[in-house]
Order: sequence, then C-alpha cells, then structure tokens
Amino acid sequence: MVSRIDRNQVVDTALRLLNEVGLDGLTLRRIAKELNVQAPALYWHFKNKQELLDEMATAMLRRMTSPLLGPDAGERGPGETWQDALSDACRVMRRGLLGYRDGGKVFSGTRMTDESYAMPLDALLRLLTTAGFSAHQAARAWWTAYNFTVGVVIEEQSVYPEPGDPADRRPESRDPAYDLASRSERIGEQYPLAMAAGDEMFGDLERSFEEGLRIIVAGVAATTGR
Repeated sequence: MVSRIDRNQVVDTALRLLNEVGLDGLTLRRIAKELNVQAPALYWHFKNKQELLDEMATAMLRRMTSPLLGPDAGERGPGETWQDALSDACRVMRRGLLGYRDGGKVFSGTRMTDESYAMPLDALLRLLTTAGFSAHQAARAWWTAYNFTVGVVIEEQSVYPEPGDPADRRPESRDPAYDLASRSERIGEQYPLAMAAGDEMFGDLERSFEEGLRIIVAGVAATTGR
C-alpha cells in the first residue's frame, strides 16, 4: 500500500492518465485509485480538479521550456531572425501539447503555479526587443502567436484525439466526424465554398498550421515595421 504521496507523484500520474482517458475522464478519484490511496489523500495537495490542472499545465510547460525557448534563446545564430525564433517557439509548443491527449484544453485558461515560465518568456521578449520591438510590441507579438498555437492545437485534437507526434499519425486515428468525403456529400452541392474550406480546416493540418503561422508572423512584421 502507498501510505504517502507527494505533489509531483500526483501530477505525473495525472499526466499519464490524461493520455489514457482524456480530460473528461480524468478525475481525482481515478488518480487516487491509480496511486492506491483514498481520494481524500489528494486534497492535501489539491483542493479541486482546477488546481490540479493548473499544476499539470505548469509541469507541461516546464517540460517544454528548454526546447521551446531555452536559456540561450537570446543568443541565436547569425543567420537566424526574430521570425525564426517566434515560429520555432510556436512549433515546439504545438508538438509539446500534441503529446498529451487534450493537451490544448488542459493548457488553455490555466494559471501557472510557479515562476518557471518567466525565464524563457523573458528570453524571447529580449530577443524581440533586441530586434527593434518595443516591450509592448514584443509582448503582443508573442501573446498573439501563443493564442493562435493553443487554439490550433485544441481544434487539431478534435480531429486527431490520440496524443503523439503529428508525423506519426495513422489515418484510422482520425475522428470519423471529420471525414471530408461525407462532409462534401452533405453540403457540397448547396454550399460549394464551405465544402472547399473543409480541406483547409480539417485536411492537411500540418500545412494549415504552417500557413497560419506565416500569416501571424507576417502580420507582426507589418504592424510593427520590423
């Protein structure tokens, strides 16, 4: 029997179970059963599920921090630009969140439980300000790109609920509700433009993300004069 558990054990177990049961199936009772303790034992560490989700999101960010922005984010190579830095941050965040079932939903709207986010955020903002952005412009650029990325992941995980690297996706892991052929049959004759939009929204999601990211970066450049 497990007589004592710590906060990290609960979070690690919750993140593992998340990949098995998804956000809706993740309950404190389920986590307690996995840890072989009574549910009230978890309340020593988390008052409710939202507090646990906040800690899970913080742990996810810690795991992404090094490749996402890294301690040397302000020291890019001579051929790298602020566009590269901003785009790479979004790409790594997307891949990191896709590694967890419902990772986008868990991450969205949660509050960080410590200051581990501050170092990588400061490093990216410093790179942007070194490139000529004002502090306000740098923060707005990242916040816009960040929200785009999290939103894309939430939608993407509706189409492909299984966690993992998008490069390893199997056709059968696609939710049948997003079958493009049946969608075309339902609306194609009457709404041809809406039908054609389906391929952009639910077809090649990697291409869709990259093209959307280019729009974001180009918009940042256009509105800041960078």
